[in-house]
Amino acid sequence: MKPTGYYTHPACVRHDMGPGHPECPQRLGAIDDRLLITGLLDALEQRTATLASAAELELAHDRLYVAAIRGLSDELRDAIAAGGPQTLSVDPDTALNPHTWEAALAAAGAAIDATEAVVNGELANAFCAVRPPGHHACRNRAMGFCFFNNVAVAAKYALARLGLQRVAIVDFDVHHGNGTEDIVAGDERILMCSFYQHPYYPEWDHRDDPNLVNVPVPAYTKGMDVRELIEMMWLPRLEAHRPQLILISAGFDAHREDDLGQLALVEQDYVWITQRLMDVARRHAKGRIVSVLEGGYNLSALARSVEAHVRVLADV
Repeated sequence: MKPTGYYTHPACVRHDMGPGHPECPQRLGAIDDRLLITGLLDALEQRTATLASAAELELAHDRLYVAAIRGLSDELRDAIAAGGPQTLSVDPDTALNPHTWEAALAAAGAAIDATEAVVNGELANAFCAVRPPGHHACRNRAMGFCFFNNVAVAAKYALARLGLQRVAIVDFDVHHGNGTEDIVAGDERILMCSFYQHPYYPEWDHRDDPNLVNVPVPAYTKGMDVRELIEMMWLPRLEAHRPQLILISAGFDAHREDDLGQLALVEQDYVWITQRLMDVARRHAKGRIVSVLEGGYNLSALARSVEAHVRVLADV
């Protein structure tokens, strides 16, 4: 039986946007601690991500945008050397520190590495415990804690470099994956399915392209209602698309204990969603799933939810 991969990189912990920021390095520590304490980490094949190249990022992002983020990183290092501030803001919620460039390359690189290993049959599936997250990163804009769109890069990589014809992206973060939508809208090779709290961040009029299945839900929606919507809206479209790979934007901030959202999911809802996606993957994708961490800011709820999600992927 092939193992489930677990990808991360030390730089992902060194990226830090400042004291009190919810997208903090402690998120990865909480996940690692939970998986270690429960013994689940021993059941996974742990791998260190390689850094994505500029050419790989440019599969999903404009070349000048990638260069601009690198330029801002260099500018920050020069400013720090001259006694300036330790961070550089790119929007009200999103900032670089001296390690952000490497962390962002590692996060995208983990998604690429995991995708290649799963498609090539080395791993049954994989989870990427990485940050910064990615699903708000547009083709030419950083926002919402995100710099490069990890799942979109991986999807484009699978199509351009690994010979796949059909990929699905599933996003269950509490926030709309507007960046992913910006990159994949209109690409009939990629089906994107998502639910998210609406109205909420970001202020983004979602598109109605045929390859997008947007399911906005109001605040305080409970897990059973989300499950019903997934049965009605996602699963028939996934079956019709017959994806050869499913990529998951795995945000756990729709959990009822997470203060950055107002949805009411619990761990068993993430178990159910993961099981349904695994059913689709077994029928059409040889079981191939790559899941990449997005949101989740209550450390306890995040760690428990990731454990529940990964336990289903690893079948333990």
